[in-house]
Amino acid sequence: MAKFGFGCWLRWCVVVGFSCLLLVGCGVNSSVGKTLRVATEPAFPPFEFQGKDGELQGFSFDLMNAIASSANFKVDFQSLPFDGIIPALQGKTVDAAISSITITEERAKSVAFSRPYFKAGLAMSTTGYAYAIRADNQNITGFDSLKNQKIAVQIGTTGAAKAKSIPGVQIRSFDSAPLALQELLNGNVDAVINDAPVTLYAINTGNLKGIKVVEQLLTEEFYGIATAQDSPYLALINNGLDRVLKNGTYSQIYQKWFNAEPPSLPAKSPFENQTGADAPTIFTSIGVILQAFPALLQGALVTLQLTILSVVLGLVGGSLIGIVRLSHIAPVRWLARAYVDFFRGTPLLVQIFMIYFGLPAILQELGLTFTFDRLAAGVIALSLNSAAYIAEVVRAGIQSIEVGQAEASESLGLSSVQTMRYVIFPQAFRRMIPPLGNEFISLLKDTSLVSVIGFEELVRKGQLIVADNYRAFEIYAAVALVYLCLTVLSSQAFSRLEVWMNPVKRNL
Repeated sequence: MAKFGFGCWLRWCVVVGFSCLLLVGCGVNSSVGKTLRVATEPAFPPFEFQGKDGELQGFSFDLMNAIASSANFKVDFQSLPFDGIIPALQGKTVDAAISSITITEERAKSVAFSRPYFKAGLAMSTTGYAYAIRADNQNITGFDSLKNQKIAVQIGTTGAAKAKSIPGVQIRSFDSAPLALQELLNGNVDAVINDAPVTLYAINTGNLKGIKVVEQLLTEEFYGIATAQDSPYLALINNGLDRVLKNGTYSQIYQKWFNAEPPSLPAKSPFENQTGADAPTIFTSIGVILQAFPALLQGALVTLQLTILSVVLGLVGGSLIGIVRLSHIAPVRWLARAYVDFFRGTPLLVQIFMIYFGLPAILQELGLTFTFDRLAAGVIALSLNSAAYIAEVVRAGIQSIEVGQAEASESLGLSSVQTMRYVIFPQAFRRMIPPLGNEFISLLKDTSLVSVIGFEELVRKGQLIVADNYRAFEIYAAVALVYLCLTVLSSQAFSRLEVWMNPVKRNL
């Protein structure tokens, strides 16, 4: 057996001791050098937004990067809609979130907040149309004068909760603050309840003309960085935030974006010791779904209304366009082809934005007073889009009928219109039923996109419920179940119609 000398034992002890120190150091803070997935919605300037080059900018990003540098971790920003951030934290698909999230007692039951990093409040901004004279509107002078008014809010925010307390108010919920402010500029609402810094920033940068702030700081609120309950990263974030507050970095960032000295901030979250909600059970989940079902059924009725109106109008328009696509007049045929290519080649969501937000804004810039009803705008957008797909179904259905039938009809003295009406189209329509059924079901699901203009159909109803109770899985499972019932019933109805239209199968 080999013998160790004193020098060998000394070296061995040094190596073992150094290894133990490394293990202890790693055990003290295993998060050092780690990359945290931080959720944010970059549509809330000056806190979170995208610059002209697409780079993420704003007070929140500068602060989070400073915290990460101070606490020795890295940040991977991930864009999420505001109403989806807390469910993402609950599901631990992200590690933290900095998106101007107000610390509230209800939210503190679902997520854990850092110490406050910003003192904020709500403000009301009012205007009529984008005319200077309406900017001097004195009808709304304070919070009490908002009774029975139309108000736009961002879904899931404290402003949306504040709006519910106003008697007789009509609330329109939007996915982001810029959309709510655009609704205001277009004259579709009387006011927007929004965070004061965001509205003031939009006015000061000249992006919003004709808007004035009526009242500031209706409530005193604090923003916090949110993490999952019992997150191992909360202490790390708080340590970094403490350092940037003490070493002057926070003050520099605040002055950069707001050109003012920062106010004093509490050292702890006002709901730091808030106990989390009880773990859900199968019975509580069923209770949440049953409680939400009446509101979801109301949204389902709106979804069916949108679908039926859009399909009827789309069928009329699509049939005409499909027939025009077969015209012998080349310019007319090319025009129909251009229509089909445009509406099939661009996203329906973009078309909804263009019709509801873009068209009124352009006409008002030209000096024309014009506003869009949400139902009319939604039906028009869905109908125009559906007509493009139905046109191709009609064209293919007509071309599937043998040419000899048209020739036989002409030999019997029928005109081309009579031939199409009595001979070709009835046969073609029977062949069109399966693809038309598919289009109806697709349109039924596409109505969810109309929620972006504040229309409270099935998906928007679900989003509003989740914004209140943060039970995303149960609510969206219920939404999916309602959609499944609607699509299955629609599929069965079109199958029955197909059998009824086929004389061979009908007599079996």
